[in-house]
Amino acid sequence: MDADVTLSSDDKEFVCEIARSIQKSGFVTPAVFFLEMVRPLSSIGGHIMVFMGPVLNLVLNSDNYYRAAELLNNKKTLLILLDEIERLEMLDSDDDSED
Repeated sequence: MDADVTLSSDDKEFVCEIARSIQKSGFVTPAVFFLEMVRPLSSIGGHIMVFMGPVLNLVLNSDNYYRAAELLNNKKTLLILLDEIERLEMLDSDDDSED
């Protein structure tokens, strides 16, 4: 984890949970490309997530939506998420190569 970003242990676990969800979905490559593309616009994206929250929560019914919007508003948090996704993918590929 990046030392410049001060995240609580709950926030770190939440980011790791997002990474695990992405890794389990099988869409690691598209997710990494998407996150890399939106990283320069992360603050705008966070504001858009907050703006669209009431509408999206009707469909998604996500308890952690606003928490994700707040965390992903920070470019360094996005880097932490990307690092965790890549770490999980490497661990998964190491497990597959041992079989």
